[in-house]
Amino acid sequence: MITIWKKIKEEPFKTGFRKLIKKTFQLPNNRITDFDIKHEGPVACILALTEDNKVILTKQFRPGPEKILLELPGGDVDADETPEESIKREFLEETGHTGDIKFVGTSLDCAYSTRIRYNFVATNCRKVQDQNLEENEFIQVVEMSLDDFRKHLRSGELSDVEGGYLGLDFLRLL
Repeated sequence: MITIWKKIKEEPFKTGFRKLIKKTFQLPNNRITDFDIKHEGPVACILALTEDNKVILTKQFRPGPEKILLELPGGDVDADETPEESIKREFLEETGHTGDIKFVGTSLDCAYSTRIRYNFVATNCRKVQDQNLEENEFIQVVEMSLDDFRKHLRSGELSDVEGGYLGLDFLRLL
């Protein structure tokens, strides 16, 4: 039978700009083991479709994989805003678009992170302004057909794969 491990202690620490937590657990075999957990705040992402059902993606360089990726728009949920306020702001800033936004659900980032991802969909999206990017953002907006997006989702090259699958499922387009 699988049981919840007993947490002995946790100690926050930083490395560069990353926040981590060293969590010490007593395992079911009584062994004491440390795990370094990424201490990350919530994020929001959106699967957005134009009025003619094209998926709106952001094309940008990502330093982790050192590649240019096509991703779902989104970003950090600031402390003074709700996830819905965050995704409306991020979507407008990154793409200049707005639409009919609905909450789909949450997903975990990974087994070694505290991050919660808030997943949204938007339909009937239209451009209402120019992008309003932050100093370290260099984003090109790309529209992709649903068929091509499904292929992209399966390729493993989408960093918010959960948001893509949950969004397509929510819209019954999977």
